[in-house]
Amino acid sequence: MTGRVDVHQHMVPEVYARWLRSHGVEDPGGRQLPEWSPDGALDLMDRQGIATAILSVSTPGVYLGDGADASRMARQVNECAAEVLSAHPERFGFFATLTLPDVSAAVAEAACALDDLAADGVVLLANSSGVYLGDPAFDPLLAALDERAAVVFVHPNELPGPAADGIPAFAADFLLDTTRAAYNLVKHDVPRRFPRIRFILAHGGGFVPYAAHRLAVTIFSETGRDPNQVLDDLRGFYFDTALTSSPDSLPSLLAFAEPGHVLYGSDWPFAPESAVAYFTTWADDAQIDRRSALALFPRLKETPDA
Repeated sequence: MTGRVDVHQHMVPEVYARWLRSHGVEDPGGRQLPEWSPDGALDLMDRQGIATAILSVSTPGVYLGDGADASRMARQVNECAAEVLSAHPERFGFFATLTLPDVSAAVAEAACALDDLAADGVVLLANSSGVYLGDPAFDPLLAALDERAAVVFVHPNELPGPAADGIPAFAADFLLDTTRAAYNLVKHDVPRRFPRIRFILAHGGGFVPYAAHRLAVTIFSETGRDPNQVLDDLRGFYFDTALTSSPDSLPSLLAFAEPGHVLYGSDWPFAPESAVAYFTTWADDAQIDRRSALALFPRLKETPDA
């Protein structure tokens, strides 16, 4: 199989959807919870030329203020994803859901998911209850992920502040949230202190490619670090093309990122198929290479159809 590897495709299993609705969450990020099933995902993937999708849970994740509740739901979601992977190993993978800001529970769940459930990595929200990735409080989790050379998919969350009336979070706030996480990760030297972690930034890294020099100069003013070193760290992230591969933004992303660090992403099912098809057209024109994803997920090279 020679189709795309989609690193930004979501799953909304029924047990998770019911749980969200029981907590009053109907439209996370300003999008209604979509219907989802493995068969529906496979149909979409076949129509859009996607060979393999690495599934993940979107915002708000599983932490809604109760650590024990979050741990239970994280395990249920991850076991559900592992079942999908077991049934279709050549078509699906998954990023395990963790429990941040509950760090100790997140470490335990990461170990279970990566060591026992065959997760392809983990998904972390850019901010968890207002605490951004890169905060030293999260270092024990990063140490556990670094030990396992884990892939970490950084997905935006709603901003820790009031929403702007009439502007859904997914339209603009998500891009800022990812940018804040990237800034904080580099400011706290995470890519160099935990060098075995491979971070994927959703939606082309938000504003990172466009504002990288501004971010680097600011980090220099705060820390004294060489701006060129900061730029190297920002370029060293991986970036997905979900809702980003337009003729205006994609050239900037490709010019900024290290070679081989731009990956295909669809954002389905939160992005409708019409949007997936629209942005995929531009990704095809830019020849986003599946070999970049295979380098991150070597098990896909070993599947019979890959």
